[in-house]
Amino acid sequence: MNDHRERQSNPVHIAPVELTKTVHQQFVADRKIETRYVRIVQLVILLAFFFLWELAGRLKWIDTLLFSYPTKVFSLLWDKLLDGTLLPHAGATVLETIIGFALGTLFGTALAVIIWWSPFLSRVLDPYIVVLNSMPKVALGPLFIVGLGPGLLSIIATTLSITVIITTLVIYGSFKEVDANYVKVVTLFGGNRRKVLQKVILPASFPAIVATLKVNVGLAWVGVIVGEFLVSQIGLGYLIIYGFQVFNFTLVISTLIVIAIVATFMYQAVAYLEKRITRHQ
Repeated sequence: MNDHRERQSNPVHIAPVELTKTVHQQFVADRKIETRYVRIVQLVILLAFFFLWELAGRLKWIDTLLFSYPTKVFSLLWDKLLDGTLLPHAGATVLETIIGFALGTLFGTALAVIIWWSPFLSRVLDPYIVVLNSMPKVALGPLFIVGLGPGLLSIIATTLSITVIITTLVIYGSFKEVDANYVKVVTLFGGNRRKVLQKVILPASFPAIVATLKVNVGLAWVGVIVGEFLVSQIGLGYLIIYGFQVFNFTLVISTLIVIAIVATFMYQAVAYLEKRITRHQ
């Protein structure tokens, strides 16, 4: 009876919780609306770009030998798709990119762990990592060709030379920024360095590791395309070089569009992975 009287005398006792839920629901709804508007504006910009490009080509505002125009580009892509010559090139490049992306992330993360594990080794390797990071990686391509042969291995090596050092620097920097108090807590409870890595360093660095995956998507594509420029007889990079050699710049632009589309799908896959991981943190 007393509880009933208290609720009657304070009828808004539960209101703050309900208000919080309402505010959160409104925030989520607003974000969905904003995201929808963003997507619409992005689509409008893309369509406007292709429309102006087509108009400029048709009216001869641009040199169509060099820049072509969308209908000509997509017509060539459709023909290449129907005659079966596009998919083998795209498949070879995508496979090489996935391998380079995965190995670059794996080796870079492992090297960051090794450097973090040994402060002495960190001090020894620091200047070498800085030098390697500043070195133009494309210049190493001919060395890989001579040492590994003109094939898949040299392309993967070119990709790794670009992705591994960047991954190491970013992830090792994230390791060093982890709150030292968390490390002290695990140490005080008897945790060794392996426990500190498992319980503190890696979980706290998950966002940086996933962010590095996004960077590595672009870097892996750069490494693979450069490698294909140098040695490959198949792949999207080979198509670009071939297009330049025969002055078929429509083929070059078509290949660049294929690269942009596939790279976008890979980036979105990594972004989805990031959301799933951060949601459970």
